[in-house]
Amino acid sequence: MTGVTPTRVILFTGKGGVGKTTVAAATGLCCADLGLRTIVLSTDPAHSLGDALEVDLGPLAVPVTGELHGQQLDAQDRMEDSWAQIQRYLHEVFRWAGVDDLEAEELAVVPGLDEVFALADIKHHASSGRWDVVVVDCGPTAETVRLLSLPDVLGRYMERLFPVGRRVNRVVSPVLARLTSLPVADDGVFAATQRFYDQLDGIREILADGAQTSVRLVVNPERMVIAEARRTHTYLSLFGYHVDAVVANRILPDEVDDPFFARWKALHTEHLATIEQEFAPMPILRLPWQPAEPVGLDALREVGRTLYGGDDPTARLSAGQPVRARANGEGYVLELDLPFTAKDQVDLGRRGDELLVRVGPYRKAVTLPEALRHRPVTGARLDAGQLAVTFAGGRS
Repeated sequence: MTGVTPTRVILFTGKGGVGKTTVAAATGLCCADLGLRTIVLSTDPAHSLGDALEVDLGPLAVPVTGELHGQQLDAQDRMEDSWAQIQRYLHEVFRWAGVDDLEAEELAVVPGLDEVFALADIKHHASSGRWDVVVVDCGPTAETVRLLSLPDVLGRYMERLFPVGRRVNRVVSPVLARLTSLPVADDGVFAATQRFYDQLDGIREILADGAQTSVRLVVNPERMVIAEARRTHTYLSLFGYHVDAVVANRILPDEVDDPFFARWKALHTEHLATIEQEFAPMPILRLPWQPAEPVGLDALREVGRTLYGGDDPTARLSAGQPVRARANGEGYVLELDLPFTAKDQVDLGRRGDELLVRVGPYRKAVTLPEALRHRPVTGARLDAGQLAVTFAGGRS
């Protein structure tokens, strides 16, 4: 609706144990204390959000304070409700192909499928009109990247699995039934597939809209944690997600002057300089090591005050567009942000209206803008974390 402010979505992720649940809970509480209708969700399989808030959380949203609710998403139950009919059909197909029952049952469930329904819940909350802010405590970084890549991956999977519509199916199914014993998907299966598509529909549009959704990386000043944060930033950028800040957590405060911690403080100073240099120009939000475990609302409020210093926690802390297209002299250029990426880590390909980009273990099919779809690629270069693919001015 015109004039309606979209729900702000903020996702926190980081290497396991860096304190992202604390930061997510503190951010949600900070938003709620500003009078914003806020829900904090946990997609981390090892749920600890309820422990941080000292509230029993489950698969339904429950009140924490007047404006704050919390929820630990139970994706497995949602998957069983939404995928069961499709799973039974796939089971029949695999059995027809000679796969034994146990293997057929396992093959009928796509790995990571349950996480799609966590995404569907995020979409539901973001589009329901009930909330001003949705804060998401994501799983560790590798799980988060897999989670956020699922709309792209599963969209292609489902198109290959169910390439014909119900109307075509009514014509083809009787013919197939006479020619082969292959189980044919009936209207019930296609209806279930449509419901699944409906759940996927719009997820990417919400999460990849930088004006609405931001990812914030939580790190500790440690070499391995920073290295993983670099990779996460690369992969999130590949899939078009906007990282707007880095939270540097568990920094030794200045008042710690015991000689025992001197080497540790020196390392923290060195690693913080690395974080600020490598993730520039994004802001680095610093959070000192807390004197006590930050559990409960009072402790989390203090974390929020320290983290944001009275600033709006829902603000878009840095702006950017991971994928851009523009005219370039006589031709055109498509630019993709791929921070921390070396040339030998990138593979490129072209398939019809899509540019295929692979970085490490992840591949993204970038749908080309209309102006580029019929133009041949003339070159590509990677410079300072930006991939530029050039297209000829004339159409092929």
